[in-house]
Amino acid sequence: MIYVSRKEHFNAAHKLYNPAWSKEKNVEVFGPCANENWHGHNFELIVTVKGTPDPDTGFVVDLKKLSTLIRNEIIEKVDHKNLNLDVDFMTDKLASCETLIIEFWRILKPGVEEIAKYGELHQLKLYETPRNYVEYFGE
Repeated sequence: MIYVSRKEHFNAAHKLYNPAWSKEKNVEVFGPCANENWHGHNFELIVTVKGTPDPDTGFVVDLKKLSTLIRNEIIEKVDHKNLNLDVDFMTDKLASCETLIIEFWRILKPGVEEIAKYGELHQLKLYETPRNYVEYFGE
């Protein structure tokens, strides 16, 4: 089994805030991430496709096609945006990295199936900071 990964970058703002809670409880649980004026991150998204090489190309997935898919379906929709206000697939969802990565998977999985005849989406890794990240395997 071969694992092929592509890393993309985007900048976005968000606020962690549960509207069912009081302002005080939000601050207690989310701390400065509940800032009323938002806060931003320099995100790194790593998309991994697993499979066997196509006998005609030697590729598990064409990385140019994978990059185009990620940029068109994810990066253009989230880069320099407010995740809480500007991103349609995050409407009425808590803008945590955990929720965001699940939505990314839902969006990317069908596209990867189209471009990777001998591969499938294996993992997404989303860095919010150099030390904080989430991983998702579609489970």
